Amino acid sequence: MRVIRVDASTATILLTEAPAPKVRDRQTGEIAKDTVSGEALMTVGVVYIDEGESSLIQVAIPESGVSEGLAVGAPVALPGLVARPWESVFNGQQRHGIAYRATAVAPGTFPMAQAG
Repeated sequence: MRVIRVDASTATILLTEAPAPKVRDRQTGEIAKDTVSGEALMTVGVVYIDEGESSLIQVAIPESGVSEGLAVGAPVALPGLVARPWESVFNGQQRHGIAYRATAVAPGTFPMAQAG
């Protein structure tokens, strides 16, 4: 599937859920791993605010990309943020969505207000 780069340079991104291991299989508790590196994946919840609209999203990050000093409610940076559309059939029902992935999550700053 296609990977779409997300330009977050003008967005405000606030941490809403602290990093936690990404579970691949809820029945077994298996942790998801990066298919290339084999590194464990983490997820963070963020609110992504841009051009007056906001979305709550979950973003997967390699465990080594999780920075110290993250605080829920504070701005974060998500370098290398991409969106990947997905489809699957689960219990006979077609499901689809967008999976988000970044190379890291780090403390961020609020974007400068545009003079208007």
